[in-house]
Amino acid sequence: MPTWKSRGLRGSTLEEMINRTNERYKDQHLALIQKIPTPITPINIDKSTRHITLAYFDQKSTVDYIGAVQGIPICFDAKECAKDTFALQNIHPHQVAFMEEFERQDGIAFFLLYYTERNEIYYLSIQELLKFWKRAEEGGRKSFRYDELNPEFLLPQAGLYIPYLDLVKKDLDSRN
Repeated sequence: MPTWKSRGLRGSTLEEMINRTNERYKDQHLALIQKIPTPITPINIDKSTRHITLAYFDQKSTVDYIGAVQGIPICFDAKECAKDTFALQNIHPHQVAFMEEFERQDGIAFFLLYYTERNEIYYLSIQELLKFWKRAEEGGRKSFRYDELNPEFLLPQAGLYIPYLDLVKKDLDSRN
């Protein structure tokens, strides 16, 4: 019998898991989180299939998801990382500025980082990211290593779901 070799979450699989999780949270009346589509302008459309074959981005997108958890506004972005080093160039300055402003409005902003080789997902608060961001701005490393992260914010895998609300609560509790 052939052995199935999983290639882990690839591309949109992480997004699909987040979307399933968000549907479950909505069904359980825990949260209402919406995927924010990236605004595009189609250039070419295949008339036979009505598929867009060429397009350009209208504007810079800010975050992948936005919504509310029992009255608390949250926004987050999902990123993948193949190795144990995450390059900060994968996060854009306009995203950081948006997330900082979001938190000034009493929201919670974070990233879900999927380490593909480890098959692990990490909850990275904007505050934790800003430590690495400032270090880079001051001439330090332009990346951060997996071993620099707080292991308390690793997300347990739960099948097709990513139970990130548990870590949103832990993040909130750590701020008080």
